[in-house]
Amino acid sequence: MKAMIFAAGLGTRLKPLTDTMPKALVPVAGKPMLEHVIMKLKSSGFDDIIINIHHFGEQIIDFLHSNDNFGVNIRISDERDMLLDTGGGIKHALELFPIDEPLLIHNVDILSDVNLKEFYNFHVRSGNDATLMVSRRETSRYLIFDKGNRLCGWINKNSGETKPEGFVYDCNIHTEYAFSGIHVVSPYIMKYMDNKWNGKFSIMDFYLSTCHEARFGACIKPDIKLIDIGKPETLEKANEFICMI
Repeated sequence: MKAMIFAAGLGTRLKPLTDTMPKALVPVAGKPMLEHVIMKLKSSGFDDIIINIHHFGEQIIDFLHSNDNFGVNIRISDERDMLLDTGGGIKHALELFPIDEPLLIHNVDILSDVNLKEFYNFHVRSGNDATLMVSRRETSRYLIFDKGNRLCGWINKNSGETKPEGFVYDCNIHTEYAFSGIHVVSPYIMKYMDNKWNGKFSIMDFYLSTCHEARFGACIKPDIKLIDIGKPETLEKANEFICMI
């Protein structure tokens, strides 16, 4: 099975730590975030991993080499010349390494108790173009799904802003869920990424703009244990969290 780890971010919320290292190498419980995610993927049966790099990317390359890639096949999608954001990063990787099977995408700053192999298999059975892992976690921004668990919109509960243009949220027919930062994409999503989707773009903007053409579904994990370690207050809690999962 194949996976991609988003490790190219600037890590601005973790300054000053990220003034001298990439976010992916910030330690949690004595090990870099990136190592935690690689080992979770490896233990779940993912033996072919793409990692995108940008900020202090050479440090990530050196770290991987010094650890013999943790015994898995790791390929680098190099964005050091231009940070491509999540959507551009996926498109760039799929163009560099043509893939004929689904690709699990995992943010480097997410730790969870999710069974990634089960999630991957759920996507394969679903027939979705992409499957997003979601939960009831409290946040201000939610993905909106219809009764068939198909993505149809997004809402910011604080501002009332919705996406895509023209989408009207109706609590009688829609359900709101928080995105986990973990999803699986099938390679044929590339057919929806026309010339409009070049260079730097957000995968969520792509999902929302094309959700009425493509099928983007939900894998709902109501009891998921998950922490976003991309900010100082949760980084402090991460050591304890590691012991829980």
